[in-house]
Amino acid sequence: MIKGITITGLFLITLFACAQKAAKNPDHKKEYIMNVNTDTATFANGCFWCAEAIFQEVKGVEKVTSGYTDGHTKNPTYKEVCTGETGHAECLQIFYNPAIISFDELLEIFWKTHDPTTLNRQGNDVGNQYRSGIYYHNAEQKEKAEHYKIELDKSGAYNNPIVTEIKPFTVFYPAEDYHQEYFSNNENQNPYCSIVIRPKVDKFRKVFKDKLKK
Repeated sequence: MIKGITITGLFLITLFACAQKAAKNPDHKKEYIMNVNTDTATFANGCFWCAEAIFQEVKGVEKVTSGYTDGHTKNPTYKEVCTGETGHAECLQIFYNPAIISFDELLEIFWKTHDPTTLNRQGNDVGNQYRSGIYYHNAEQKEKAEHYKIELDKSGAYNNPIVTEIKPFTVFYPAEDYHQEYFSNNENQNPYCSIVIRPKVDKFRKVFKDKLKK
């Protein structure tokens, strides 16, 4: 549980822009052609349907792809990942313009839109595929992720220790097509969207209204 505005204060104090170049991954099922000014962030923060719906609305984010990372099975299917036996986490591959939104700001959104203190669980979603993780693409991302994790723990922003894993990015497998833009495509068809995802998106819009796309 987040206490007050501790996280926001911490990020405002230490905020600075980061710039990096994302390498192409030969294991991608699909490939996004980035413009030269685009960087990449890879986050795992529970169900990717929920997380994607949030990050798609962030100003400066050009594309968000739901998928799987940090496992040992090549080209896993959703059904396989759901068994928990492939070792993958549901995640987002986020392509963003660092001139508009910094990695620090993306981290702030990451920390504040899920519970990083629950191991292998987000709400009613239970299993190692729902773990909290930051998979860094360069040394600067690693340093920032570790810094904020330590400082947030020290500040008492949460009642329990943060269990978010911070590991080097290795591989990303895009999820099946029907998972992409799931909330946008299913908001009026799937009760999960209105009962679970919609309240999270509404809360995000209120807290981060200055970072929303117009």
